[in-house]
Formats: sequence, structure tokens, C-alpha cells
Amino acid sequence: MEQLLRVGVISNTHGIRGEVKVFPTTDDPTRFEGLKEVILDTGKEQLPLHISNVKYFKQFVILKFKEYNNINDIERYKGKDLYVTRKNAVPLEEGEYYIADLIGCKVITDEGNDLGELVDVLETGANDVYIVKTNEGKEVLLPYIEDCIKEIDIEKKEIIAHIMPGLLD
Repeated sequence: MEQLLRVGVISNTHGIRGEVKVFPTTDDPTRFEGLKEVILDTGKEQLPLHISNVKYFKQFVILKFKEYNNINDIERYKGKDLYVTRKNAVPLEEGEYYIADLIGCKVITDEGNDLGELVDVLETGANDVYIVKTNEGKEVLLPYIEDCIKEIDIEKKEIIAHIMPGLLD
């Protein structure tokens, strides 16, 4: 299991005092208000950053870190990911899973056939859609609905799916 969970991507700077625009990759962008610390992945190292202020602008979250007070110091981190530890992650409800835990799961049909591997999750308005790369290299889209996804076992990294008519066409 991944120990760090991505919560956003720094898309740009905001102003000259070291604030950044963050595109949230979490279900609830207001969760940044309760966060004290995030981890910046620079590509070479992971830096803990302490959040001192949170604002919102359109679909972005504007963050101010205690460690940076100048646009020139933070500008180099455009495009870099922000993570939280599992300890700081939002608690999950029954039947909810972190996308990071789902990626890489083996998808098996309810008839016992190995369909492939879950490679991504599309978050739509109605329900999530699991993107599965089949053993033949094709991509199959499986809706995360009760009729299709029958069982998820994060410990075994397995998902049992019922293939409804038309899904493999």
C-alpha cells in the first residue's frame, strides 16, 4: 500500500509572497483547511511543508507555506505533487477506497477469468469508472456500481467484477 496519498498539484504561483495555486486531487478541496502539513515531491526529494493559510479561487486552492515567502523560492515547484501521509488522510466511509490503493489491483471476473489490471480511476459525477488494461493490452471501462463491481479486497489487491453485456465490445 502507498504510504503517501496525493492531494494536489501545484499549478502556478499566486502573487509575490510565495503563495501557490493548487489543483486539488482530493474529493473534498476544503480538507486543506484542516491540514497542517503536506509533503512536496520535488522529483529528487520529499519536503515537508507547513500550511499557514488556505484560500479558494475558482477550482483551485491557494496555499501559503510557512517555509516560503517569495515567489522566486516557490516558482520552481510548478507542476509538482503534494501528498499527505495516511495518518493525515481523510478517514474513509464503509465501501470507500483510496485510488492509490486500487491502482494495480488484479481484476477477476465473477466467472473466475483474469481480466487484467486496474490502471486508473475516472471520477465522474454519477459514479467512478475503473480503467482496466486487459491481458491483451486493451482498455476496458468498468463502472463502479453494485451490478458490476462485486468485491474489492485491498489486502489481496483483487477486484471481482461482473462483466455486464456490452462492456467488452
